[in-house]
Amino acid sequence: MATSSSWFFWAALSAVFAALTAIFAKIGIRGVDSDLATLIRTFIIVIVLSCFVWFAGKWSNPFVFSPKTWGFLGLSGLATGLSWVCYFRALQIGDASKVAPVDKFSLVLVAIFAFVFLDERPSLRDWLGIALVASGVVILAIKR
Repeated sequence: MATSSSWFFWAALSAVFAALTAIFAKIGIRGVDSDLATLIRTFIIVIVLSCFVWFAGKWSNPFVFSPKTWGFLGLSGLATGLSWVCYFRALQIGDASKVAPVDKFSLVLVAIFAFVFLDERPSLRDWLGIALVASGVVILAIKR
């Protein structure tokens, strides 16, 4: 299933679902505290993913994972939770068409962090695309 081009298919689907997430969340948080909405969303995600992992036969004993794996998955979960809290708060007070692109500034940060911590080396063409994303975020952030 994992081919050199299959990553793009899954990344594109992720973008579609992320876009729907912003729209559905913006509608869903009207009149609801954003932190409570994030908790409800997280609870639904736990149920859906638990069912998916179980029925797909992907369940294995997580207690055999190394402490390093647990630590980094824990940090990733913490970062995800904090991101969601901030994202829902921003959606509650801002326009989805502005919040979502600024949230995607994470693309720029991922490229920088991957360069520094994972020794990844994007090409000049890749850096140009990343710079264009950063420029778009700056344009959105500038007050008129």
